Amino acid sequence: MSDMSFKEAKDIVQRLELAELSLRNSFDNIDYARRSLDDSIIEQKKVLKQLPEKENKIKYLYLVIMLNVGFIAGLFVGKYLL
Repeated sequence: MSDMSFKEAKDIVQRLELAELSLRNSFDNIDYARRSLDDSIIEQKKVLKQLPEKENKIKYLYLVIMLNVGFIAGLFVGKYLL
């Protein structure tokens, strides 16, 4: 009987050790996910800071493209219609 209870106690200790290892692994995974989330939030803040500046650059590029298209259209009208 005492051997049986010793085996049961040994089995319970092994299960507890396994549970402890799985909890540590889960904690490490949660910590890694939290750090990854923090890094992505920092990157999003950087992007949001740059957004107005990039939007102005896009407006200027759009204006330059429209001027070039207008110039090319003016050349075609001047050459073929006049």
